[in-house]
Amino acid sequence: GADPAVVEFRGEYYMFVTRSHGYWHSKDLLNWDFITPGKNWYPQGSNAPAAHNYKDSVLYVMGDPSGSMSVLYTDDPKSGNWNATPAILHDLQDPDLFIDDDGQAYLFWGSSNVYPLRGKKLNKDDRFLIEGETVELFGLDMPKHGWERFGENHTDTVLGGYMEGAWLTKHDDGKYYMQYAAPGTEFNVYADGVYVADSPLGPYKYQSHNPVSYKPGGFMNGAGHGSTLVGPGGNYWHFASMSLSATVNWERRLCMYPTFFDKEGIMYCDNNFGDYPHYAPAEPGKKGEFTGWMLLSYKKPVKASSYAEGSAPAAQGFTESNRPKTSANFLPANLTDEECKTFWMARTNGDTEWVEIDLEAPAMVYAVQVNYHDHQSNMYGRIPGLRHRYAVEGSLDGQDWVTLVDRRNNYKDVPNDYVQVDNPARVRYVRYKNIEVPTPHLAISDLRVFGIGEGKKPATVKNFKVVRQADRRDAMITWDAVKNSQGYNIRWGIAPDKLYNSWLLYGKNELLLKSLSTDQPYYFTIEAFNENGVSEATKIQEAQ
Repeated sequence: GADPAVVEFRGEYYMFVTRSHGYWHSKDLLNWDFITPGKNWYPQGSNAPAAHNYKDSVLYVMGDPSGSMSVLYTDDPKSGNWNATPAILHDLQDPDLFIDDDGQAYLFWGSSNVYPLRGKKLNKDDRFLIEGETVELFGLDMPKHGWERFGENHTDTVLGGYMEGAWLTKHDDGKYYMQYAAPGTEFNVYADGVYVADSPLGPYKYQSHNPVSYKPGGFMNGAGHGSTLVGPGGNYWHFASMSLSATVNWERRLCMYPTFFDKEGIMYCDNNFGDYPHYAPAEPGKKGEFTGWMLLSYKKPVKASSYAEGSAPAAQGFTESNRPKTSANFLPANLTDEECKTFWMARTNGDTEWVEIDLEAPAMVYAVQVNYHDHQSNMYGRIPGLRHRYAVEGSLDGQDWVTLVDRRNNYKDVPNDYVQVDNPARVRYVRYKNIEVPTPHLAISDLRVFGIGEGKKPATVKNFKVVRQADRRDAMITWDAVKNSQGYNIRWGIAPDKLYNSWLLYGKNELLLKSLSTDQPYYFTIEAFNENGVSEATKIQEAQ
């Protein structure tokens, strides 16, 4: 899935996703049911869809892959049935439909490494006929904005970045926040930025903090081309696309992160420790914050019932500049390497296969995530009846086991299954026992175990240095390695109290950061972390 358009409608939530033959419904942004569409839905699936709730009376959707747009509408999205206007909008990709409080409708669109985002007025009351001239809003400015540069880690110096995925949010302050994605959906640095205006068609001004949604490090990368909405408790959430790009170039997953507007009206997402457990949207008073549960399984020893021989084939559809790392083997060690593109694969997909992780010391386990890998499944589209069945057990001594996760009677497909443990347990060994998978192979990229260890947190990082380069979009960041740390979390921003961006790294003590703007200073700090917690952050330092 990719390009999620998520909206609230009559106190519930609906999610529309690229090339999905249907859409999803939720009451809490956490548990989702699939709705199989009936009348007037896109027969080939939607593409980069738009969605808009107009005053809880009508829900609108658009996103025809052909680029010729009908506007679909319904007052009962649970029914699956839609009405359609004539296809009077043509040659459009990545549309965004927005209807202001005064009833004036606007269309925004763009998906190009050449053209800017554009917009125009539509007549909502007359079949959404074009009412105004096309207005060019803004384009990429890669010489100033480092994060808009193409390639993994913004390193491609030949191709220009792509601008796409317009989404307009009107905030309580009366400002209009036009979000857009860059530089390419297949990269770890895919992100959403924002321009701000006093009216839907601008003029727009680049926000000093950008990108607003950025997830370049950790297990899963990318957080671009999404949508922003108000969720439970009146809190904002941003949904976006993440890059997997292991089997084919356009293989993606969805993510959501808590989103805020600070007292100066700066929009930002909290992507900090974004791979780790966060509180659900409906959890009172938490606003999606990090639970503090750490990754217990990173680089820990693994043994398995079996593993397949051979190596994984290179993924299809890549150029040399964006070719991902592929699995060199199918060994059990791939289960704890925090690399979503590598995976363990058993010799069979049956109920005799298992894996066991030695955490090397007792720890309280609060959650487990099983990330199945779609290796040679040849499954495409929405297939009914798929299911994953398994159990996860824990033990202190490797002899006596307690159940941590019971999916023995699960009848849903859960390819990235995060499960909070009902009865958190103090264990040293964690064992996955397979029962049934819907794919021809039992392949798992990572079996991630979360909780709190009983040892010491790492010491504060020493000798942390940030040096802006001759190209001011870049900064070289270095520090001394910290004993007993798993990795480091760099945070930075446009002011000491606005360290809104972060980059999580494992096993390294340097980073060439290439996502800065040329015309402003930045402020940086770093934390070390391990399975026991997060160190004190270093003193915030300015990099001019």
